[in-house]
Amino acid sequence: MPDIRPTVGSGALVLNATYEPLCVVSVRRAAILVLSAKAVCVADGEGILHSARNALPVPSVVRLTRFVRVPYRTHVGLSRRAIFARDGWRCAYCRGPAETIDHVFPRSRGGRHAWENVVAACARCNHTKGDKTPAELGWRLPAPPTAPKGIAWRVLGHRAPDPRWADWLDLREPEAA
Repeated sequence: MPDIRPTVGSGALVLNATYEPLCVVSVRRAAILVLSAKAVCVADGEGILHSARNALPVPSVVRLTRFVRVPYRTHVGLSRRAIFARDGWRCAYCRGPAETIDHVFPRSRGGRHAWENVVAACARCNHTKGDKTPAELGWRLPAPPTAPKGIAWRVLGHRAPDPRWADWLDLREPEAA
């Protein structure tokens, strides 16, 4: 059995036979797919995996040898971590470090728990806002909250992408602030 220890960014992107991104798996699972000839390594990561007889570069991106039909969800699941990732771990009101989530239109007043009504917030702004809307306090959001879109969100969710995956996930360079 190869000695596979978690490494930095210990995940591998799995591509379908058509180079369409499917999911992210552990380095161990990616190595097993390559060793069993169910996938081929497209991009190597850092390091080498050793066994008693073999040495294998750590796979960063693997492509399946057979096409797999996977029905995709049309929406990204709403979670606390995904909200923080969407908002860049910054408070939607003061742009400070986010610690909590806040419902723009409060739930106690009929607001829904949906992407369009939830933002990341710092504890101070969340406490100050309380059971009011931003308009009642004279606050403005820089942009209305929306559900994340794109293949990267569907495949990665809230994970931070490995820079080596950019070619397959259509990741844009972040704009200078």
